[in-house]
Amino acid sequence: MARQLFGTDGIRGEANRHPMTADIAFRTGRALAFMVGTGRLGRGPTLATSPGNATLLPTSTPHRGRVVIGKDTRLSGYMIEQAICAGITSMGTDVMLTGPLPTPGVAFITSSMRADAGVVVSASHNPYQDNGIKIFGHDGFKLDDAIEEELERLILEPHRLDKYQPTGRDIGRATRIDDAKGRFIVHLKATFPSSLTLEGLKIVVDCAHGAAYATAPHVFRELGAEVVELGTDPNGTNINDGCGSTHPELLARTVVAEGAHLGVALDGDADRVIIVDDMGRIVDGDAVMAICARELKSQGGLHGDRIVATVMSNVGLERALHKVGIGVDRVQVGDRYVVERMRDQGLNLGGEQSGHVVFLDHATTGDGTVAALAIVAAMLRVGQPLSTLAGIFEPSPQELINVRVNKKVPLDELPTVQAVIAEVEATLGSGGRVLVRYSGTELKARVMIEGDDAGTIRAMAERIADALHRALA
Repeated sequence: MARQLFGTDGIRGEANRHPMTADIAFRTGRALAFMVGTGRLGRGPTLATSPGNATLLPTSTPHRGRVVIGKDTRLSGYMIEQAICAGITSMGTDVMLTGPLPTPGVAFITSSMRADAGVVVSASHNPYQDNGIKIFGHDGFKLDDAIEEELERLILEPHRLDKYQPTGRDIGRATRIDDAKGRFIVHLKATFPSSLTLEGLKIVVDCAHGAAYATAPHVFRELGAEVVELGTDPNGTNINDGCGSTHPELLARTVVAEGAHLGVALDGDADRVIIVDDMGRIVDGDAVMAICARELKSQGGLHGDRIVATVMSNVGLERALHKVGIGVDRVQVGDRYVVERMRDQGLNLGGEQSGHVVFLDHATTGDGTVAALAIVAAMLRVGQPLSTLAGIFEPSPQELINVRVNKKVPLDELPTVQAVIAEVEATLGSGGRVLVRYSGTELKARVMIEGDDAGTIRAMAERIADALHRALA
């Protein structure tokens, strides 16, 4: 079935416009509760189906089921959160609300509270006008494609659930987990080596006015650092607005002005991080993985002497890690696919250039705060400032251009674009690579080119971007 709702990171779009409407959110809640109740998701069934799914009957040992719902700080979060909650409780499943909490925090609470599933209402790094719905299984991991396809079918065909409509005491109830933030802060601090302290360090933390505003600064401060806060005053419309991991310029200026040891920029739901060194220079996800992979290997903790990256990661990552005997597996874009490969191969470090870095020993998804703590631990152990430590990663010239499109026509159905790509690839030869793909979360096409000369690949990327714009405008 061709997907109509789910992209690479759940359902996402402009709030109050299809598919991010209260109606779709309500249907999503119903579908999720149904799958929990019938045992397709969660820790135990609450419903049994008769042959052919003609009727739905209660089991002899009922398990109502529980779903955790968290969100970021967007104005539309209230609408989407409550609609999902209504859908879930209308099917007889209970809800636990965390309020604003990072995506990895919701995954952690879902697993630690022994819930059947977790939902995050967030559009991550997108502007406040957008919102999204991400879903985790009871183990805190994102759902696989087959489960998402089942969910989507139920959302788009809501009449299939009409045969089960509990009443009276069988309707679900919603409660709040008042100490969710505190629980998550304790968990985050426990990922930092107990033999180390942040005393004497000044760290600038930019929370993008997002979900981590009440968690990340406390973590660094409670571990001993002097913390300079940015982006910790959300008002519903300023999330990711000129701040956070997508706009680290303010963080860089502040690090230099404050004489800080480093800066940490999270995105709206804090599952990704961009770090700034003591010189005000950007340290992206590839550099973070290079530093942490070497450090983990030196401590004997890098499983399989390999990490997982995506096709977007710079070839410089492979070169840096090859020197110390570490391999790099590549998968398609999306941290869920990174995690799938890691779990399949028994690996414990992977991520994306954009800053999704997954430490599977500590988290089930990307966690920007965990990644930042790992970088600081590496700095302290080797006794070097980040500006020196980051020198182990030398990126190859890479150009990335985002092209806004009105529709996502399969690229192989765009002959004029394919012709330009072929010309560019022929010119680059074996000395570079071209990657053109659609964003899984936005109406954008992404053009990435690597080569030996920055000026040349910039012109090549602009040629492809222009062809895309003309073909898809």
